[in-house]
Amino acid sequence: MKVLLLSDVKGTGKKGEIKEVADGYAKNFLLKTGKARIADNSAINENKMKKSADDYHKEMEKQSAQELANKLKRIKINIEIKCGENGKTFGSITSKEISEALNKLGFEIDKRKIELKEPLKTIGQYEIAIKLHPEVTSKILLEIIGK
Repeated sequence: MKVLLLSDVKGTGKKGEIKEVADGYAKNFLLKTGKARIADNSAINENKMKKSADDYHKEMEKQSAQELANKLKRIKINIEIKCGENGKTFGSITSKEISEALNKLGFEIDKRKIELKEPLKTIGQYEIAIKLHPEVTSKILLEIIGK
C-alpha cells in the first residue's frame, strides 16, 4: 500500500515522502496513529504544492540573508576595552558584545550566528564570520581599541 508520511517514522522514512509499505503495517500502525495517510491523487498533489511552497520560502530566506551579507561586508566595528600597557585586555570580547555593537548600527544579528572560536583578549583587528543562513556567511571587520 502506498502511503504519504505525515511525520518521520523510524525505519520507514521522513515526513513528506511517499512509501510503499505492507498493508497490515499501514492499516494497523501508520494510519491509526496518524503518522501517514493513503497516497491518493489528492494527497500527492497536496504534498507537491506544500514542497514547492516550502522551497519558495527557503529561497526567499536565502535571498534576504544574501542581501544582509552584502550590507555587512562593508561594516567595521570599533569596540573599546580596558587594557594594560602590554596590550592585554582586562576581560574579553565575546559574540554577545559584537552582537550588541551590530544592533546599535541597526543590524539585528543573534549572538549565536557570530562564529568565534574563543573570546578575543588582545587589541587589534579581527575578521569575524557571521553565519546568516546555512548557505550564506558574511565577514565583518572588528577593531578592538584599548582605553
